[in-house]
Amino acid sequence: MSSLCVTNNVFDERVCQLGEGPLWHPLQQRWYWFDIIQGRLLAKDTHDASPQKHYSWQFDEMVSAAGWLDEHMLLIASETGLYRFDTRSCISTLSNKATKQLVVELEANNPLTRSNDGRSDPWGGFWIGTMGKQAQQGLGSIYRYYQGQLRQLVTDITISNAICFAPDKSCVYYTDTPSQQIMRQALDAQGWPVGTACIWVDLRAQNRNPDGAVVDIHGNLWNAQWGASEVVCYNLQGQEILRVAFGARQISCPAFGGANMQVLLATSAAVDADIEDKNAGMTFTLNTQGMDVIGLAEYRVEL
Repeated sequence: MSSLCVTNNVFDERVCQLGEGPLWHPLQQRWYWFDIIQGRLLAKDTHDASPQKHYSWQFDEMVSAAGWLDEHMLLIASETGLYRFDTRSCISTLSNKATKQLVVELEANNPLTRSNDGRSDPWGGFWIGTMGKQAQQGLGSIYRYYQGQLRQLVTDITISNAICFAPDKSCVYYTDTPSQQIMRQALDAQGWPVGTACIWVDLRAQNRNPDGAVVDIHGNLWNAQWGASEVVCYNLQGQEILRVAFGARQISCPAFGGANMQVLLATSAAVDADIEDKNAGMTFTLNTQGMDVIGLAEYRVEL
């Protein structure tokens, strides 16, 4: 195991109360991520860091995760549904009221819950987890939207996180953060769960809280660990092989992107942060060139 300390690689200084759901759009060459509590979608181009290349959209409810549909459209998860969103709408340097088109409702009749972690799968589906707005025990679930239908897959979830997929399509990983365990679930040829999920990484002895996660092309899983300032990498056997320390305590979710998929981006949260956590809520990057680390490109969602 080795450690790599990265304390000053701030990619974006805009403070998120709860940064989550980073997504690299391969056609736009643009990063997207969310501030869940504030109902904001943020974006930034990588080829020009000037102020006019920072974008923000304001939604009328909490939003948390996205997949890309085509050159301009995203599928966005909110507290009430999955929506199509045109990134060309009201684009500017200021926060603008965003409009969205409903694809399917997601616990829309339950005012106690919202969406949380989500990611597209290798078959063009989209997995999304829910949770209680106050993290109430067992109120959340994990769903898959595929070929026009939303199916509930896992229930009794408190804080859904770490949804990502093995490059060979053999399995999905996910966690219920308070359990302090990352689960591995086998998938069939159409991407549906088969058998019983098993514990893949057990963090109870370390008292670590697994948050968002992403997989690289080698199948290694990179997991943000809430409250630890770190993204920790695990190999195919679930063994820890690398720790990356970022400059905020509450690192929430990593993602790979950049022209060569060799940039690791990590969101963070300012909510309940210590006063000493000066970079809380900012977004960070790590260039992985020279580390034999290449990210796995996000799959396009097919509606």
